[in-house]
Formats: sequence, structure tokens, C-alpha cells
Amino acid sequence: MRITIDDNWTATATGDPLHITPRFDFWDFRVRIAEYANVEEWQRFLLDTFGSGPWLWDTPDELRFDQGRLELVGAELHLAGEAADAEDSARVPATPLVHPGGLRADEARDFRLEVTTELCRAPGDTVLTCLRDLDVLDEPLEARIGIAPDVALLVQHGTVVGWSLTDPARYLTTGFAAPDPAPPVPATRLLLTECLDLITTPLLDEVRRREPAALASLRALEHSLRNQREDRHRIDALTVKIADLVEDYAGRPAERKP
Repeated sequence: MRITIDDNWTATATGDPLHITPRFDFWDFRVRIAEYANVEEWQRFLLDTFGSGPWLWDTPDELRFDQGRLELVGAELHLAGEAADAEDSARVPATPLVHPGGLRADEARDFRLEVTTELCRAPGDTVLTCLRDLDVLDEPLEARIGIAPDVALLVQHGTVVGWSLTDPARYLTTGFAAPDPAPPVPATRLLLTECLDLITTPLLDEVRRREPAALASLRALEHSLRNQREDRHRIDALTVKIADLVEDYAGRPAERKP
């Protein structure tokens, strides 16, 4: 199957997906599928590969390919910052099922993969689906290519129109650290949903306006995170983001209007 990623840049689906555990960096709100462990290794990785990558202040989604074999060797995908309405999220189709596979570039040149604009949350946040736009939901998907464990590219009319992460709680981490190999405890899944409820809905705007009810919810969430004793690696990944919001908006009184 040949797919288009950026205008006339194409790749061919293969039967060899990446066997790399995804890292859901909650503070940065992105999913990394790569083996680099720090910024220096990431920079070398970019030099040794081609594809879609950052340039100055431009930070598109990244799909990186091996210079010699032309095969996909890594990815870094941004989650859309605002969640779609529940009605639209419910329209995300269940079919086709994910088919594991890799990608082989049809030619060795760079391209640009635009970040997605819509985040669709499945009930309980069992799946996070990021779409190019909501028009994607008006027609069936053609394929789901599972490029790595629980990460799939969504294809419609031969073009990549989004991607999904199944069981995001499992892959929570910070920075370049590997996620905890043990499964997440139920409390982690609930707290992930609470955090997503805060940062992907209008509640975040209320926090930024320092509305008292929103700040109370923010502080209560931070308290729940800091007092959760199990699964600390994942909980710490959530806490960093929420603690930053507390410091920025709930750590000092609102400015008085003149």
C-alpha cells in the first residue's frame, strides 16, 4: 500500500513495524517512538536520518527514515492541545482494525508532516486519536497502520490524516525516560483522565483567568497526584505539568483590575 504524507511525498507500507516502546511525555504533550535517550542523541539521530523534522522555530510532527534502507526508524508526534466535543469523539470509527506495519520511503528527501489539530478522546481515555481536522470523520478510514506498539497512522484516500495512541496511561513518562514496564494501576488511569479534563477543555482557560472554582479544581488535582503512592513514575509525569500550572496561576493572587 502506497500512502501520501506531504503533497507528492509518498511511502510504501511494509510488514515490519518498529519494536520500540512509545514514550508519552505528558509535560511536552507528545509521543516519542525512538531509541535516543537525551538531546544530544536526538540531534545525532536527526543528522543521520531524513524525513519530517524541526527547523528553527518550526516544529512539525516527525517521521524519520534511515538514509540507506529508507525505512522508518523513529517518530515524534504532538498531541493536539484542545479536545474535540464528545459527540465528535464518538464518531471516530472502530474500523478498520490496526494492521502492524512499517514504512519505506519511496525516495530519500525531506518533507513536512503538519501537526494535527483535533484530539478525540475515547471513553476512559483508552485511546487518544489526533486528526488533521474533523472532516476526516465524515468518511470511512482506509487503513490503520500500526507503526509501533499501540501507535497507528490513520489513512484516508491514500493520505495520512492522523494517528492514535492506545492505552496512553501505560506509556506515561517524562522527557526521554522509558515508561515503567509494569502496567498502570487503576488510579493512574483515573488521574490521567482528570488531567486531560483540565488541560484539553475550556477549564484551562478558566484557570488562566484565575477563576476561583477552576483554581480550586487545579489545586485539588495537584493534591490527589502528590498523595497517590503507587505508580509514582507515571504519576510524577502527570504531576510536573499540573504543578507548573499551579505555580503559574494558583501560586500567587490575581492582579487587581484598575
